[in-house]
Amino acid sequence: MPIPSVSLPPAAASLQHAADPKDAALREAAIDLEASFLSEMLKAAGLGKSPEAFGGGAGEDQFSGLLVNEQARAMAEAGGIGLAESIYNSLKDSQE
Repeated sequence: MPIPSVSLPPAAASLQHAADPKDAALREAAIDLEASFLSEMLKAAGLGKSPEAFGGGAGEDQFSGLLVNEQARAMAEAGGIGLAESIYNSLKDSQE
């Protein structure tokens, strides 16, 4: 079954295109920070915790953090909660 395409919200669309390499670095830093924030929020919500019964053992415990980080990164790159846009604009304003 194919995965349906998702259009980016306006905030994420503006983060996708940066002509200047400095802007691209600022955009990447903003997305990284939002991804870190989202990762911590997902962990606090219980995502990545092993179930009590029928868990995957030590391997699941070791790799669940990586999965949560990648899920948070994907969320941030898809527009997230709009935090990256605010961070990007603040960083851009502080450089000018």
